Amino acid sequence: MRVDGGIGFDPAGVIDAARLAEEVGYDGIWSAETSHDPFLPLALAAEHTDRIELGTGIAVAFARNPMTLAVMANDLQTMSEGRFLLGLGSQIKPHIEKRFSMPWSHPAPRMRELILAIRAIWASWSDGSRLAFRGEFYRHTLMTPMFDPGPNPFGNPRIFLAAVGERMTEVAGEVADGMLAHGFTTQRYLREVTLPALDRGLAASGRTRTDVEISCPGMVVTGMDDAGFEAATKAVRTQLAFYGSTPAYRPVLELHGWGDLQTELNTLSKRGAWEQMAELIDDDVLNTFAVIGPLDDIAGKVLERFGGLVDRFNFYAPYPMAPERWAEVLAGFK
Repeated sequence: MRVDGGIGFDPAGVIDAARLAEEVGYDGIWSAETSHDPFLPLALAAEHTDRIELGTGIAVAFARNPMTLAVMANDLQTMSEGRFLLGLGSQIKPHIEKRFSMPWSHPAPRMRELILAIRAIWASWSDGSRLAFRGEFYRHTLMTPMFDPGPNPFGNPRIFLAAVGERMTEVAGEVADGMLAHGFTTQRYLREVTLPALDRGLAASGRTRTDVEISCPGMVVTGMDDAGFEAATKAVRTQLAFYGSTPAYRPVLELHGWGDLQTELNTLSKRGAWEQMAELIDDDVLNTFAVIGPLDDIAGKVLERFGGLVDRFNFYAPYPMAPERWAEVLAGFK
């Protein structure tokens, strides 16, 4: 199992964060699109690292178009000498329409077509074939020599697709090189919902499980002392409450018989009652979603829960931890 980390959200700290991640032993780092651009930090990371893989986890696909994504990913693949992973996600309708002022419709079919369009653009650069992609949502039929970078010397980047619902997971299995599970997931949801949907997508494209890589950002509660452990527990409860309030993630709770919890959390979120929301995440819910234990036990607990289910594990730990201690945890995976 490969183990990944994050690069943080502040562009000013990217170089040090990337170097440190490589030094402590992570296999990859992911840059998220929140209050900052997800691609620019990886350009800096590519220049100041040698081994570690660099991925967007995620870039909002529908805020862009296939051509801009193809160009950006191609450049980062070159800059990183073949270490770039293009991680895409759909976001939700209000953000696409109201924050990005972009069109929203049929997210799963649109995502499928967007990925196929990116591949068609890359193919035209790689083999010189005429660009002639015509779909329901995207149309790319013009590529002149001035705008053609030619074949990438390191090959095309791998595309990872973030998926929560079954339909988007099927799309990942059909057209992506990897799937990014959401941090708000459980071992049972992966086994009973995610993997069967992924298999359906793989079957539709004539592929098998070995043709895709599954990355899972798992919630982790640990600490160097009692105070740190308590702070980590509180942070993860708060994060779970935030995700649990979102209607799109309700199916995960419903699978465990906690559908009513989502309704309660959603109601409280509209009031801004964030502390009260966290109090609703009891120990049963916390233990189901998060890997919990002392630092020395975390690697074993992660492997016990997710071994054989996912190929990459990303520490989703919304609290600070000394880098040298994370190095100790990573050593447990070797």
